[in-house]
Amino acid sequence: MSENSIFIQLIQLLGQHNAKYHVMEHSTAGKSEEVAKVRGTELGQGAKGLVCHVKGNGIRQHVLAILPADKQADLSKIANALGGTRASLASPKEVDELTQCVFGAIPPFSFHPSLKLIADPHLFTRFEELAFNAGTLERSIILNTEDYRKIANPTLVDFIRTVE
Repeated sequence: MSENSIFIQLIQLLGQHNAKYHVMEHSTAGKSEEVAKVRGTELGQGAKGLVCHVKGNGIRQHVLAILPADKQADLSKIANALGGTRASLASPKEVDELTQCVFGAIPPFSFHPSLKLIADPHLFTRFEELAFNAGTLERSIILNTEDYRKIANPTLVDFIRTVE
């Protein structure tokens, strides 16, 4: 599967659900701050995806954790919410196998049966539209937030790192 086939799957899925979205072609931008500038969106509109591996208590689960791009994840909260004892970021090989995407280009949808989709509820509280890379670093989708919630139907887990 290629980056382009992930993009095609996304467009087909959004079309099937009559989602309100648009596609944006842009120069490659690596960091969330850079891509937000290129898109002309707020940093917090970015839907950042982290592929994690949760283990412990008999749990072995890969997770695609979606959160606002201006926040950081607390992996222990992800592990606890799923019944595990620890969570770590997946290896580049695992990310490629589970998403068919390079780091930074993972859309907030899971197309792999072994990759559980979770999202922090904070993702849905601030912006009417979410922005994310669509399988490649040169293409983004700007999608209505409620359409994303309905179509992706992620499990909601509070896992944003809090500053104390």
